[in-house]
Amino acid sequence: MELIFLTFVFVLAIFLGFELINKVPSTLHTPLMSGSNAISGITLVGALVSAGAAHQELATWLGTAAVAFATINVVGGYMVTDRMLAMFKKKDQGEG
Repeated sequence: MELIFLTFVFVLAIFLGFELINKVPSTLHTPLMSGSNAISGITLVGALVSAGAAHQELATWLGTAAVAFATINVVGGYMVTDRMLAMFKKKDQGEG
């Protein structure tokens, strides 16, 4: 019964996420992604706790994988955000 409930919640989250992202205007996608990097940072902390808990070997491996993926997500997201913000800086014009 619990597996059915968890599957239902997972499928509901997929549909809800899809609908929410489709309703966001395209001009807000990059700032929204930048904000989600903060959430990924929280995920990274939780993954570190899970990897270091040492309750079961599988939990440690999954926590380690979560640390790796969350780190890639956070670093990549901040690189994209930095690149987006660089587009709004004024270009240096030669002082001549």
